[in-house]
Amino acid sequence: MDHQKITEQRKKIFENLEAWGEQAIFASRWLLAPIYLGLAASLVVLLFIFMKELFHLFTHMTHSNEIDVILGLLALVDMALTGSLLIIVIFSGYENFVSKIDHSGHSDWPDWMGTIDFTALKLKLLSSIVAISAIQLLKEFMSLKTITEGDERKLYWLVVIHLVFVSSSVLLALSDWISGMSHTEHAKSNGGGSDETETNAKPVSAPITAGKPVVKPKH
Repeated sequence: MDHQKITEQRKKIFENLEAWGEQAIFASRWLLAPIYLGLAASLVVLLFIFMKELFHLFTHMTHSNEIDVILGLLALVDMALTGSLLIIVIFSGYENFVSKIDHSGHSDWPDWMGTIDFTALKLKLLSSIVAISAIQLLKEFMSLKTITEGDERKLYWLVVIHLVFVSSSVLLALSDWISGMSHTEHAKSNGGGSDETETNAKPVSAPITAGKPVVKPKH
């Protein structure tokens, strides 16, 4: 009897330790909150660089040629895409890994916020990275006046890196599509089996002739 009580006490202690450990692991997600706050604060730095580039573009517009204006605009677009990428990471990462945001008091809350899961977050991140890489490649290409051997090597590696990003995004989208199709087919096969069972389980009704009962002939 004493041995059974000791065993139950040990079991209860282990269950309490397991519950405390699970609570500690679950609470550790809040360690990510300062990281997302730091990413939000980094938008101030990006805004400062954006305004600096915009001021430079306006002050030199009188003696700038077409290439210089396009390069300046590409730099602004590049920073805008980087800021959008940060917003996607901050909101989606916080809601997926930390806590849900109560947006009931915000009438202008975007529809996509709170609806992006981890798979969609990866695709959007890679899409943004591909767009940023393409703009960087276009900037380097348009800034070239005379192509040297070093410039050729630099453009070569920029193209290679951009193609790696494009291939990674395509492969990730393809793998997610294949995974979604397999889950859909599995669900259909389970649903089809149950429907077929229900169909076979239904009793066959006797034929009705014009609403009158069938009278057997007398022999």
